[in-house]
Amino acid sequence: MSLLNDLLQLFWGFFVANLLGYGGGPASIPLMQQEVVDHYGWLTTAQFADVLAVSNALPGPIATKIAAFVGYQVAGWIGALVATAATVVPSAVALIVLLKILNRYRQSSAVKGMTLLVQPVIAVMMLLLTWEMGEVSAESIGIWQSLGIAAVALLAMTKWRIHPALVIVAAFLYGSLVLSHSM
Repeated sequence: MSLLNDLLQLFWGFFVANLLGYGGGPASIPLMQQEVVDHYGWLTTAQFADVLAVSNALPGPIATKIAAFVGYQVAGWIGALVATAATVVPSAVALIVLLKILNRYRQSSAVKGMTLLVQPVIAVMMLLLTWEMGEVSAESIGIWQSLGIAAVALLAMTKWRIHPALVIVAAFLYGSLVLSHSM
């Protein structure tokens, strides 16, 4: 009965996070964090930050990689499949239905207003997620290391136009070669 309960919770947690995550992966990540860390307690905030970092480094959609990892941690391979299905299937069905509706009413001022008003909400959710991940980083490696890494990453992507994937790889290398020896 416990496995069935775990599978139902996995499905519901990822279903809700992805169904309400209007705007794609960036919008669903804070909702996933709420479900995974705060609601069900499957991972700590630090563990979620690690999963998010690895998911960002790998190719493909972030949400499905997080779901597969958490599902596997909670209930093995069947958990990974259930969590991934809860992430992908409802979103795909909703996307098909919504695209048909939006296409029909795309000139409507209500539809245009809805899409404009959702953007600030997503921005606030991403800001809160960034704040929480920054707190975890500051606690684990210190505020100055965290700010230094953030500043170098910002410069690398904005001024020097280095691809974000390469910046993530560089951060992994820095963490494994420098930080692991200084802690």
